[in-house]
Amino acid sequence: MFLDQVVESLTIERQADRALDHQMINMAALHGRDLFEQGFTVEQVIRDYGDVCQAVTSLAVETGAPISSKEFRTFNRCLDDAIVGAVREYSQCTGAGTIEADFATTNASVRGESLKALETALTQSRMELADVTAALSLAQQQASEAQVRALHDSLTGLPNRELFDDRLAQAIALADRHEWTLAVMFLDIDEFKNINDAYGHTAGDAALKTIAQRLQQYGRGEDTVCRNGGDEFLYLLMNPRGRKNIEHIANSMWRTIAQPVAVADAKLAIKSSIGIALYPEHGVNGDQLIKNADAAMYRAKNRSRGVVFFDRQNTFEFTARSTPEGR
Repeated sequence: MFLDQVVESLTIERQADRALDHQMINMAALHGRDLFEQGFTVEQVIRDYGDVCQAVTSLAVETGAPISSKEFRTFNRCLDDAIVGAVREYSQCTGAGTIEADFATTNASVRGESLKALETALTQSRMELADVTAALSLAQQQASEAQVRALHDSLTGLPNRELFDDRLAQAIALADRHEWTLAVMFLDIDEFKNINDAYGHTAGDAALKTIAQRLQQYGRGEDTVCRNGGDEFLYLLMNPRGRKNIEHIANSMWRTIAQPVAVADAKLAIKSSIGIALYPEHGVNGDQLIKNADAAMYRAKNRSRGVVFFDRQNTFEFTARSTPEGR
């Protein structure tokens, strides 16, 4: 009961109500007088107050709110004053002058030991809290890094299909709200297998990284470039403001990818095929848009390798010839 009252007083003390110092002193002094009346010696009473200090410190460790140095000094001073008050009150009531005399010699040694132990416990609690805080920070950082890895391609660092699908769904919701158009481009590297066969998979991976970097050049903050897997990429173009602008971006992307790529000891011209599906004209959800962009890409690949818009009547519009020189 006494400990509960002390903790309550200390909590209120943290609110800077100085008048409560005296409330806690009077309360603790009455507690000490009761102990004397029960036959406790001066040393036992002093150690009892030390136990109260230890309990409050331990409670602070358990709750993760350690007592500050200022609060500790205030709390300790209050208990010191309480012990003095208890001794004097009991001595005056009973005429037991020996108790007050004993207190002068006993308090210095016992309270000194108690204070040292409490200061050690307080320091330990702060160290433990710092360790817990550091461990929590590290765990949060690792969780964040794991989430990034789970949503990005390990080779190119681009968003993976899971993240792309999520952003596409959000983009469709925004497009509905603001009456925007969207463009989904499905890009495939032509004859990429020949690079792996001729130069090895390490060279092929290097080429994919270069292509990913080039695609990112066109990525505005609101756009998303994704590695769909293998030599396939997806590009989400937000609110492109017209078919002509989409066509211009796609052709510029095509020409940039077609620039020579250093692979092993050679420089290779990378060719690609790009299919485009528009929202809402060619699909009202992500699956439809990606499927139709994929179909347009295959039509481009089977014909002249260029940029092709999806056509619902299976009529595909070729926007460029098949060679970079012709663009």
